[in-house]
Amino acid sequence: MNQQATASQKTRAEQETENEANRLREQVDEALIAVATRSPDQVESIQSAADRIERAARDLADALRQVAQQRKTPEV
Repeated sequence: MNQQATASQKTRAEQETENEANRLREQVDEALIAVATRSPDQVESIQSAADRIERAARDLADALRQVAQQRKTPEV
């Protein structure tokens, strides 16, 4: 099954969950790069990365809850 066909079968909440998970992964990758740089100039960048990761994690958690709620409520 190709990716486009799979995507069309996902609900909006499932697609949003996937998007938020990808965004969180990107934020973590960027934070790891900032940490690996080991530069005093990166302090603000690392703090900003922590804030972005918190927001992305919250957004992912909300999206996961939407999927759970959707699956708990049967479609008529």
